[in-house]
Amino acid sequence: MSRKARLKNYKKRVDRALGDSFLGESLDRYVTLYRSRTRLVTEDIDVAALVAEISGIKERAIADMDVLFERFKQNAEQRGVKVHLAEDAEAANRIIADIAEKGGVKSIVKSKSMTSEETRLNKHLEAEGFEVNETDLGEWIIQLRGEGPSHMVTPAIHLSRFQVAEDFSKFTGRPLEPDAAVLSQVARRYLRGKYFEAGMGITGANFAVADTGAIGLVTNEGNARLVTTLPKIHVALVGLEKLVPTIGDALTINRLLPRNGARQKITSYVTWINGRVPSASSPGWAKERHIVFLDNRRREIAADPVFAPILKCVRCGACATVCPIYRRIGGHSYGHIYIGAIGFLLTYFYHGAEFAEPLLENCINCGACREVCSAGINLPNLIMALRERMPKNGLEKAVGTVMAGVMPNRTLFHGALRMAEVAQKALTAGSPYLERLPASVARSARFRAVPALAQKPFRDIWRQADHPLQGDGPKVAIFGGCLQDFVYPEQLEAGAKVLEGLGARLVYPMAQSCCGLPLRSMGEKKSARDMAEKNLRIFAESGCDYIVTLCASCASFLQEAYPHLFEDSPQMLKAAREFAGKVHLFSEFINDVLDVSAEDFRPAGLRTTYHSPCHTRVCLRDRETPRKLIRKMGLDFVPGDEEETCCGFGGTYSEKFPVVSARILDKKLDDIRNTGAGLLLTECPGCILQLRGGARKKGDSVRVEHLAEALAGAWIGNRRNRQQTKRN
Repeated sequence: MSRKARLKNYKKRVDRALGDSFLGESLDRYVTLYRSRTRLVTEDIDVAALVAEISGIKERAIADMDVLFERFKQNAEQRGVKVHLAEDAEAANRIIADIAEKGGVKSIVKSKSMTSEETRLNKHLEAEGFEVNETDLGEWIIQLRGEGPSHMVTPAIHLSRFQVAEDFSKFTGRPLEPDAAVLSQVARRYLRGKYFEAGMGITGANFAVADTGAIGLVTNEGNARLVTTLPKIHVALVGLEKLVPTIGDALTINRLLPRNGARQKITSYVTWINGRVPSASSPGWAKERHIVFLDNRRREIAADPVFAPILKCVRCGACATVCPIYRRIGGHSYGHIYIGAIGFLLTYFYHGAEFAEPLLENCINCGACREVCSAGINLPNLIMALRERMPKNGLEKAVGTVMAGVMPNRTLFHGALRMAEVAQKALTAGSPYLERLPASVARSARFRAVPALAQKPFRDIWRQADHPLQGDGPKVAIFGGCLQDFVYPEQLEAGAKVLEGLGARLVYPMAQSCCGLPLRSMGEKKSARDMAEKNLRIFAESGCDYIVTLCASCASFLQEAYPHLFEDSPQMLKAAREFAGKVHLFSEFINDVLDVSAEDFRPAGLRTTYHSPCHTRVCLRDRETPRKLIRKMGLDFVPGDEEETCCGFGGTYSEKFPVVSARILDKKLDDIRNTGAGLLLTECPGCILQLRGGARKKGDSVRVEHLAEALAGAWIGNRRNRQQTKRN
C-alpha cells in the first residue's frame, strides 16, 4: 500500500472515532478525573526530583542492559528458573509455544501484558491450537471483541457498559443488563474455572531485578497472582528494558508508576516472584517457571545515542492520557499497538515506519507528554528526530527545499507573500479576514475565520518609526515571529510600547529570520540548523543584553532546540547556549526582569480568562507569570477548566487534520463561554489565530488578544517620567 493510501485509510479511521460520541464522552470523563486527582496523589512527594531519580536509574540500566541480563540469568537459574532470550517477536512466540507443547498444555490463562500484545502472542498460540484466556477484566472484554487495548492501563476505556452487556450476552447466550456489578460477576464466574483448568499462566513484568533474579508485577485486580500460582507452568514475557540492578531501584520507580498510571498512590497488588516454588494446585510438585526476555531491536535502540531514552518508559500511559489528540480519537486510532507519544516511537522500531508514519503525522506537538513522563523522556524532541528519519516523497522534498530557501530570508519571504496581495484583496472583501477563501484551499476555513496578511509588516513599521537608544536601561532585541511580523504586527507594536515604557532600549535586527520550528517539524533539521546559525550571528552582532519574543512557540524553540541543533559543534553549542540564556518570553521579561507593578496600569476590571499556550511548558520558569500580570492589570481574572489544554492549532496541523483541530477548538470555546469572560488573553499568535478565528466563526462575542495588547491598552505612561515626577 502506498503512503498516500495508508494516510487516507488512517484519516478514515480517525473520522470514525470522531463520530463515536460515547468515545469522546468517556475519554473526557477519564481525562477530567485524571487531572482532578493529580494533586491528591502527588502532594506527599517531590515529583520533579523523583522523575530525575527514575530517569537516572533507567538510563544506567539501559547502558548496562547486556550485563544486567547476564546477572539476572545467573541469579534466576540458580533458583531453578529457566531464562530465555528471544531476538524478535516471532522467536518469543515460538519459545512460549514450545514450552506449552512440551508441558502438555491445552489451556492457558494470561494477565495483562503489553509485551505480549507487541508480539501478537495470543494469535500465535491460538493458531497452534491452544485455548488462551485473558484474565484482566478489560483485556478479556477486548479479547471477546477481537480488539487490542485502547490504553496501556485501562484497555477497555473506549467501551460503554451497554456495549459490554451486548458482548457478554452473545458470549453467555442469555440477555444481561448493563450493570457493572452484574457484568463483573459474569466474568468472574467464567474465568475462575479457567485458572484451575489451565496448564500454563503467562504474565509480563514491570521489573526484572538483576541482583536477585526476581520479577515484579504491579496490578489492581489480583488476577496476576492467580495466573502465577495456580497453573503448573508460569511464563513471564519481559522486554529487556525492564531490567534494573536492585530491588531498591524497582521500588523507587514504583513510587511514581501507579500515581502517573492510574492516579493511585499504590496499586492493590505489588507482587514479587523469585525462583521456582511449589505448585499450589499440585502439592509436592515444583512449578516450572520460565522468563522469556524479548529483544526485538531493544539492544539496537539502547546503542542509539538519539533514541535510547525511549527504553526508559515505564508504561504508565500518562503521555496518552494528557494528549489532546488521544482525548478526541482514543488509542485504536492514536496507536498501532503501543499508544500515544511513546507509541509512535516504539511502533517505528518494533513494527515499522509504515505503521508509525500516520500516527506521527497526527501529533500536534503540544508537549503535554513530556511534562507527565514518569522517566523524564523528552518525547517531543524524539518525535522531531523521528520525523527526520521518515522517508519523504518527491513533493515533500520539493516543499522542504523551497521552504528552506525562502524562510531564512525575511525580505524574500515577505516578497513571496506579497505576490499574493492582489488575490488577497479579492478574497477579503474589505475585511481583515479571507472571507471568500475556498474551503478546498484552506480546510481550516470551514471551522475558523482565516486572517489576511497585514497591510504593513512589523519590520516596515519599525523601520519608519524612531526608536532612540537612550537611558541606561537594558538593551533588548525583539525576536519577531513570522505570524506577528506579517499577520499581527500590532502585537509587536504593543509589546514595544510597554518595553520602552519600562525603560528598555529596543533594537529589532532586520536580518533575523524565522526561528526554524516549522522546518524542524517537517524533518528538515539541516535547514533549521542553518537558520539558527544565522540568527545566532545576527543577534550576537546586535550587542543585546536580552532577547524578547512575544511567541511562546518561538521562545521554547529558541531556548531549548537551538542548543540541541549544535550538540556536535562545541563552539556553536556554546554560542547557542549563550543565546538561549538571553531569550525570554514577553510576560516573563516584563514581570520578572523589569519587575512591572500594578501602579504601571490603569485598573480595568473586565472579566478576563486566559489560554496557556502549549509551549509555555518549556519557555516559562513559572507558569503562573502571565496570570500574575493579568491580576496586576486589575482585570477580573476567571480561570477556565481547560486553561492548560491545547487549542488545536499546532501550526500546519489544523490543515492536515482539520476535523480533529475543530473538535479540540470546540471544547476550548465551550470552556471559555463557561467562564463568562468578555476578554481572552494568551501569548502565542498561532493560538490567537485559532481562538479568534474560531470564536468569529461561531459568533462568540469574546475578544481575543495577546497579553501585550492588553498591557499596552492599560498602560499609564513612561515609568522614567513618573519616577522623575515622584522625585520632584
